Amino acid sequence: MIRLLKILVALVVLWSAWWLFAGYGTRAAVSGWFDEQRARGWQAEYADIATRGYPIRHQTRLTHPVLADPATGVAWRADWLTLESPAAQPGKQALRFPETAQRISYFDQTFELVASDMRAGLHVNPAAAFELSDLAFQSGAWAIADGSGPLMTGDSAELSMTQHSEARDTYDIRGDVPRLTLAQNARGAVQASTLPDQIETLTLKMTVQFARPWDMSAITENRPQPRMITLDLAELRWGKLQLLSAGRLEIDGGGVPTGTLTVKAENWREMLAIATQTGALPAELAGAAENTLKALSRLGGNPNALDVKLTFKKGRVYSGILPLGPSPRIILR
Repeated sequence: MIRLLKILVALVVLWSAWWLFAGYGTRAAVSGWFDEQRARGWQAEYADIATRGYPIRHQTRLTHPVLADPATGVAWRADWLTLESPAAQPGKQALRFPETAQRISYFDQTFELVASDMRAGLHVNPAAAFELSDLAFQSGAWAIADGSGPLMTGDSAELSMTQHSEARDTYDIRGDVPRLTLAQNARGAVQASTLPDQIETLTLKMTVQFARPWDMSAITENRPQPRMITLDLAELRWGKLQLLSAGRLEIDGGGVPTGTLTVKAENWREMLAIATQTGALPAELAGAAENTLKALSRLGGNPNALDVKLTFKKGRVYSGILPLGPSPRIILR
């Protein structure tokens, strides 16, 4: 019995030493990362950092964290941010966000995000520059507002990014934002009164090969750029508006895509009106876009619907032999 007690005491001491060591390592890594960003010219600060959760977890909380990148004009601040991990797996982190307002700024625009049970599961490889293996973001009810009032709300949100085991630069990406409701402030730019307040479906399923795997340098230096996109499904359902797309695009070093996309859209005229009213489509291009889409819809036999295959080639977009204009550049900033 005494021998067993000695073994148990030794195990407790060893585990406690490991817990302290791993907790200190996490705090040091977080503090060091903030120091590195300040050296790069960022605003990167927090009021305090502490670890708890002994004996089975590490819960490292930063109070009043602030991050701002002057190069991109993006800034974020919150009351707190918690990193959680099993004590035996410090590379498997979970981020938990407060239910109080998070402030996200882009130059002179500031938005407030309030979300319940907002968290992100993050599995990284510490031995490979914290290379991302798996990201699973989810949230309960959420709302976004700006200085003029509420903009949009949702019942939930989910996003996942999973690395392929044999191709470390390739990720399966899934996103789902069901029942997204636009507030009156957001609908003000959309004068299509026949549309309901709620967007029923907003779904994305695709596989993307990047120029390199995602790791810590994606935040501190530059984003890995997409080189191959296999779009399994992009779906939008908003009242009588329906948009479906799938296809495959190869992207060169300048962000120019080559490949094909199949696009199916119902009530495309209303979509075009929304794009023009919100500024997504310049007014001077609206007439040409309407004539082109009208011609394409006649090919399908239904003047209110589109079912076309778009070909991206040499920086241009075609439908069959019909040129539609320059293709967009796909670059992550």
